[in-house]
Amino acid sequence: MNATAIGWDRTVLELKMYFREKEAVFFSFVFPILMLSMFATIFGDQFAKGDTADAGVNAARFFLPGMVAAGVMLTSFQSIALSVAVERDDGTLKRLRSTPMPPVAYFLGKIGLVASTSLAQFALLILVAKVGFGVQLPTSAASWATFGWVFLLGVATGTVLGIAYSSLASSSRSVGAIVIAPTLILQFISGVYFAFTDLPDWLKQVASVFPLKWIAQGMRSVFFPDDWQAQEMAGTWEHGRTALVLGAWLLAGLVICARTFRWTKRGTT
Repeated sequence: MNATAIGWDRTVLELKMYFREKEAVFFSFVFPILMLSMFATIFGDQFAKGDTADAGVNAARFFLPGMVAAGVMLTSFQSIALSVAVERDDGTLKRLRSTPMPPVAYFLGKIGLVASTSLAQFALLILVAKVGFGVQLPTSAASWATFGWVFLLGVATGTVLGIAYSSLASSSRSVGAIVIAPTLILQFISGVYFAFTDLPDWLKQVASVFPLKWIAQGMRSVFFPDDWQAQEMAGTWEHGRTALVLGAWLLAGLVICARTFRWTKRGTT
């Protein structure tokens, strides 16, 4: 069998293992949906009148781009960093490396897992937003095309960085702290839970270094009215810079993976 066929088999196996881990499913799959529902319920009255109501932006629509961006990060970066670190620590990677399976098939399985779960999560999130809270979804092909490339770049970048980041963990016991903590911090400073315009300028500059801010901004350009781009740091959606930053992180992640990825835990051969 060739690497692609084995990669598909790995994807199926990865999905089965993923859905057996209830905690992982909750935090990376259900968590953004629960957060969107909670924010839409708590802040609904604040969006019932004024400029946002005139623009057709209710609370659910306001928080939707951030929840989509957070979902991409959770299903790619966080889930992959945690799972790869655990598989390295318990010897799974070492055993896989000793089999005839091409190494690329393992990574194809991880990519297939992230792509499948991210799409499923987004579909459910959009369904909840539309049916449960009456969110106006984009109607133009250009908007959905923008969503497509931001989503794909975000998933690819998050997956590669998650694999690279997993090497920082010394064991499966420590990986949770070094992955979840920075993930939460980035969500709070990248326009996921708060309006990005409300953050201090210095914190905006810090957030702009990392991919999540650009994924969230790209999603805002899809789901917000076009005239809302005036509220961004540069006064535009900056699609070109979004692609550039995400592409740079993707390339950097690939280089780091190639140089640092280990099939065995530290101190073993």
